[in-house]
Amino acid sequence: MIYIAASILILLIFSAFFSGSETALTAASKPLMHQLDKDGNPRARLVNRLRADKERLIGAILLGNNLVNILASALATSLLMTLFGEAGVALATLIMTLLVLIFAEILPKTYAIRHANRAALFVVPMINAVVVALLPFIKTINFLVRLLLRLFGVDPHASDGLHSSTQELRGAIELHTTQAEGEEKESGVMLRSVLDLADVQVGEILTHRRGVLAINADDPVNSIITQVLESPYSRLPLWRSEPDNIVGVLHAKALLREVSEHTHEPDEIEKLDILTIAADPWFVPEYTPLLDQLQAFRERREHFALVVDEYGSLLGIVTLEDVLEEIVGDISDETDVLVPGVHVHPDGSFVVQGDVTIRDLNRQFDWQLPDEEAATIAGLILHESRRIPEVGQTFRFFGFRFEILRRYHHQIKAIRITPPLEDAQEA
Repeated sequence: MIYIAASILILLIFSAFFSGSETALTAASKPLMHQLDKDGNPRARLVNRLRADKERLIGAILLGNNLVNILASALATSLLMTLFGEAGVALATLIMTLLVLIFAEILPKTYAIRHANRAALFVVPMINAVVVALLPFIKTINFLVRLLLRLFGVDPHASDGLHSSTQELRGAIELHTTQAEGEEKESGVMLRSVLDLADVQVGEILTHRRGVLAINADDPVNSIITQVLESPYSRLPLWRSEPDNIVGVLHAKALLREVSEHTHEPDEIEKLDILTIAADPWFVPEYTPLLDQLQAFRERREHFALVVDEYGSLLGIVTLEDVLEEIVGDISDETDVLVPGVHVHPDGSFVVQGDVTIRDLNRQFDWQLPDEEAATIAGLILHESRRIPEVGQTFRFFGFRFEILRRYHHQIKAIRITPPLEDAQEA
């Protein structure tokens, strides 16, 4: 009897091992195991290899677990029937259920969930040995399972149709960002912005041509030099005949380099051909995804592009900094012209310039205003109201209240936005 009781105890330990191993190997972090594998950790490599064939792994663990559980129950029933007769069956059922549930299921699985990575690396050599030893049985069982699934009209190799690595990554980032604080939360926002690059188009982040500082290529050279020096920008479009006819992009450094070569010949400076100094303009469609535009900036080693619509008309400009700001937020340097576009009032409302982008507002204040049909807040009001509003007119869209404060001709210049009460309190 002592040997039987000892055998039952050993079998329960094996059962706990199989249960905990199953939880640890399935719950272990995929990114961490991948990185450890790249760093040369042989156990992490083994974990990744086993998880690559989940049917074989789960089949081996379940086969081993069921074998020890059934054998332990059979031995317990035999032992208790010898001691208590027919009542031993009921006693064995009750006792083994409690023992298996507590010590072979809940306890090891709870530990494995809380220490999944460490436990997975610890048990993987032993589980690998079990998989190799039971491989013939596992293949037979998996064959029978696939056969039964086909008999019921289920494709054993079909996926659920919902799996997407991008969606999975996005969900992991959202979960991390929701639970994180401080710098970790900022990192989550940046990672989310990287995934959004393929869904955002150049036309949504461009600087409109009304706000572009351009230079007439036919101006006197001294006037052009003065305009470049007074400008806070290093790259300026050159136009000829009309502002929309861009014929080049003048880089301040290239201009100053030419000027420095003629410092001893002041009369020669006025004879400089500005267009030979300027770079050729680079035009991109407004519908270009930011991810493609970022790649194009890298390949061409350029930081500046002119954006045109489907008819070839100039819409504005986009720079490498604009794309990077979509990932990391606003980047300000000593040459930036700081034009405040949003003023927060004590009553919880916001006075916003009409050309402020919806994406900037959503990102800064965690709003959920739609930006599919319009890039700026003025554009959103025009799209939703289907009219050119008058000063003082108010609208309510998406839970927000919009009041028109200022208008110039047909252009909305300033709006007072009152968000829903809970958003206003958070801001």
